[in-house]
Amino acid sequence: MASLKDLRGRIASVKSTQKITKAMQMVAAAKLKRAQQAAEASRPYAQRMAAVIGNLADSVGVGEGGPRLLAGTGSDQTQLVVVLTAERGLCGGFNGNVAKLARKKVLSLQADGKDVKVLTIGKKGNDVLKREFGSIIVDHIDLRGEKELNGEVAAKIGRTITGMYDDGAFDVCSFIYAEFKNVLTQKPVVQQLIPAVAPEDAPKVDLKGATYLYEPNETEILEALLPRYVNTQILSALLESSAGEQGARMTAMDNATRNAGEMIDSLNLTYNRARQAQITTELTEIISGAEAL
Repeated sequence: MASLKDLRGRIASVKSTQKITKAMQMVAAAKLKRAQQAAEASRPYAQRMAAVIGNLADSVGVGEGGPRLLAGTGSDQTQLVVVLTAERGLCGGFNGNVAKLARKKVLSLQADGKDVKVLTIGKKGNDVLKREFGSIIVDHIDLRGEKELNGEVAAKIGRTITGMYDDGAFDVCSFIYAEFKNVLTQKPVVQQLIPAVAPEDAPKVDLKGATYLYEPNETEILEALLPRYVNTQILSALLESSAGEQGARMTAMDNATRNAGEMIDSLNLTYNRARQAQITTELTEIISGAEAL
């Protein structure tokens, strides 16, 4: 059995850890409120942009003469999988769940005979995936230096991806990230980014029989809007992932704080029993010595 001194040291250590996890929980809760507001505010814009792209694409039609970001290369042999995770850990299974879905996606594509390349955003996803897929990770984007996730950050990532596409590095790009549902739920999802595909749930514009005239024309408008559409989807994913990370961290730290409290109670009980046993032993020795005299 551990000595009383060892038990006191363990109790003090767990109490110190409990203070840290409690502080991290409060910080995550404060960050979550801002991140959740930003994620929810970005959704209508992303949905409306998807609706505009979808309606323009329907009116133009997707053919060989259409914009490459919409029409594609005519092949799906080379696939780029972009994986977005957090830069930091201590957020439960948040990063692991995204990496798990990414691994499943890569293995599925490889099983279909596709050439797969991986681009990671966020240190934790890169650390996990490079163990198994290090040879196919073509680039990594570090966001630790970014104080705020905004349109400029999304545009930088978008330029990297569209630049690779323009250079012929891939045919299809899929984006994997965690979609924020609520504090307890962050759902990893796969979204096709290039060629641009409007989500099935994107709202359709009802023209009520009217006809729009475009200036200069639909194709040129699409060519101008498609890079913005890609950046918008990337920004939405960044904000969703940020909110999910803070929600997962708040939940994980709350669980850690409660577990620390339970451990302190258990250690206190063990300490009190050991102390009682020591006192009883000392009293027995004193009484035995007195009787011997």
